[in-house]
Amino acid sequence: MNYTLLTDFYEITMANGYLKNGMQDEIAYFDLFFRKVPDNAGFAIMAGVEQVIEYLEELKFTPEDIEFLRGKKLFCEEFLSYLEKFKFLCDVWAIPEGTPIFPNEPILTVRGPLLQAQFIETMLLLTINHQSLIATKCNRIVRAAEGRPVMEYGSRRAQGAGGAIYGARAAYIGGAAGTACTISDALFGVPALGTMAHSWVQSFDSEYEAFRAYALAYPNDCTLLVDTYNVLKSGVPNAIKVFDEVLAPMGIRPKGVRIDSGDITYLTKKTRKMLDDAGYSDVKIVISNSLDEYIIQDILKQGACVDSFGVGERLITSRSEPVFGGVYKLVALEKDGDIIPKIKVSENIAKITNPCFKKVYRLFANDTGKAIADVITLAEEEIDTSKEYEIFDPQNTWKRKKISDFTAVELQVPIFEKGKCVYTSPSLQEIRKYSEEQLDKIWDEVKRFENPHEYYVDLSQKLWNIKYKLLAEYKN
Repeated sequence: MNYTLLTDFYEITMANGYLKNGMQDEIAYFDLFFRKVPDNAGFAIMAGVEQVIEYLEELKFTPEDIEFLRGKKLFCEEFLSYLEKFKFLCDVWAIPEGTPIFPNEPILTVRGPLLQAQFIETMLLLTINHQSLIATKCNRIVRAAEGRPVMEYGSRRAQGAGGAIYGARAAYIGGAAGTACTISDALFGVPALGTMAHSWVQSFDSEYEAFRAYALAYPNDCTLLVDTYNVLKSGVPNAIKVFDEVLAPMGIRPKGVRIDSGDITYLTKKTRKMLDDAGYSDVKIVISNSLDEYIIQDILKQGACVDSFGVGERLITSRSEPVFGGVYKLVALEKDGDIIPKIKVSENIAKITNPCFKKVYRLFANDTGKAIADVITLAEEEIDTSKEYEIFDPQNTWKRKKISDFTAVELQVPIFEKGKCVYTSPSLQEIRKYSEEQLDKIWDEVKRFENPHEYYVDLSQKLWNIKYKLLAEYKN
């Protein structure tokens, strides 16, 4: 599908307006950032950059697009002619996928002709918002599982095909072991996993026959769903019987049993004992059934005997807080070669933007390797790590800290230069591994589910001065 017209309509009307006012080629700077981490968590995970690249590389207006817009009778022919010859010319920087990210820092920046930089807003937002949301939620669930594999099982409950396909990709970045969504394996290499449905068991004359048929069909990958009728009275006993009568004579060990309903803690404890007593202590117990990080955390504290989790709707929709809340704001314009900062002012302090063309540094303590804080600076600023550096809370400026013996890493990397992609996306496996490594550099206190420690995103003194000078001017 050609997604060029997947815009808010005002992006097209503004584009036409910019051209009619001779502003279409003025150079503008936009930042994409978010204001709050879902679930009141301490951090989020960046995802979706590869799909942003695909969108921008394929951005073009077809004859059908032009005729549709002409039919709206709102747009001048000069604008439609511009779209016919459209060529993407922007520079784009982004924080790589898998990186922990924090509120109010630019996670993606666009520099280019005002008309173009404005036009791409919706697709950039929906792509980054969705995948970052799911990657972040999945990572919470994975951490709750304490090293046990988590499978993403939510395709049928996702908001549409894109939600299922790209949600599975994002979940893998967040740490999922695999997905039930087959096409995400074909497209991205997210391992497709699954067992059987209750309908398989119901399709046979008895539960035993259903298990036997499955074991014969998949002897080397035999995981049986044991809760269609009664987990402890029939499901587990029939599974053990099939393991004994079908797989044991082949010299094959069964993989596992899955429980999809009931009191998970109680049932898994009883199931574990029955399997152990039958000589199947190596058989894994998989559970599913409307799980999230809080349920997983609770049942493990209660001693549930679980080896892996299948998590569906509460992961793929991030049901507890299904909005990431990223925004895309103008932060500067170029006039005669000078960069003129722009700011959005609001009665709501959280909605006041950080002006200027900027970059983001992450500061790491050399003795621990852990992240200290992020600092947003002007684009031309360099942080000198050979000297003591003072960071401060941009709202409560009396909160200051001098740091030394640290490393400063610039987070954003170039993605496009003058409309040409200059970035090679890592493989999904590489992104996932990179994310694990970066998360190890974040303090555990920031990763708490409840009341996480606030990780500071500070402004450089120069940037802070410009911001508050602009606020004073607008106030007056």
